[in-house]
Amino acid sequence: MSDQYDNIDKVINAMLAMQRYPWEQGVCAQALFEAGREELWIPMAYDAIKRMDALGRLAMAGGGEAVSDPAANGEVCLRAYEKTGDEFYLNGAKSMLEYLMNRAPRTEDGVICHNDVSFFEGYTKYQLWIDGLYMVPPFLAVMGEIEESFKQVKRYIHHLYDAEHNLFYHIKDVKQDKYVRKVHWATGNGWALMGIARIMQEAQRLNREDIFNCLDQIFKNVLDAMIKLSLPDGRFRDILDDDGSFIDGTSSMMFAASVYRGINKGFISMDYLKYADAAYEAVKKDIDNYGILRHVAGCPNFVSEGTSAEAQAAFIMADAWKRRI
Repeated sequence: MSDQYDNIDKVINAMLAMQRYPWEQGVCAQALFEAGREELWIPMAYDAIKRMDALGRLAMAGGGEAVSDPAANGEVCLRAYEKTGDEFYLNGAKSMLEYLMNRAPRTEDGVICHNDVSFFEGYTKYQLWIDGLYMVPPFLAVMGEIEESFKQVKRYIHHLYDAEHNLFYHIKDVKQDKYVRKVHWATGNGWALMGIARIMQEAQRLNREDIFNCLDQIFKNVLDAMIKLSLPDGRFRDILDDDGSFIDGTSSMMFAASVYRGINKGFISMDYLKYADAAYEAVKKDIDNYGILRHVAGCPNFVSEGTSAEAQAAFIMADAWKRRI
């Protein structure tokens, strides 16, 4: 078998067959964009706009409480405009941006909330989920709001980064100043890595060394911390430092995708390649005959093993960036 997975179309087809929430539509479309599958990601951007709600939130087929998740669809709308010249796509991206900048609920210190309600009894809606670091700041950055993007990331770091362990916690109620889910969720740290890497790439393009250098250390800290907690085959447990937690391939592919991107863009050294390759090979062996990734955190609750569109997307991203090295 070649170094790259030789049946990526099966993984893509399985992903497209899965039901999708707003964030899933976004990360799936982004994965196909990064894999160069124009015939797929442009129609997905189109559909995200057609399912935009009155507030300007993209891909709102379900997920009515979502604030940050719809923004995961934003970049592909921008890229579809750049590719086609059709204002329909630009207007979709601008509507999403306008919602984030002017309508979305925020914490007292200005961070865009993850949802417009709390799914946890006894907590307010003014919550940050580490997932949101992937959904919102990269889109803000590519839409020309690099300062706002960086402001958001800095507050995520302030609220959710565990400097003792160099990992992110999952959920915090900022208004009450207490954690809702104080665990080192592997997929959450994967979301953070992928989001930070995309912002670093944009900062690099804009020659914003100040932003790039600030994020570079966090990026490497999280990579190194995850490597220390990796299993012998290169994958991670769903809760990184919980030996009783199940094995999760989603975070493994998010980690690998971030490493491959970082090497490709010169963020990190080739020393990290062996860790990404190990995770990639382990997950590749866990893909069934239908292209479905097994042993991943399962949608919609992500607290037990199952399947998910984001797991499929993470593998597609990892595969796409691996092919560029």
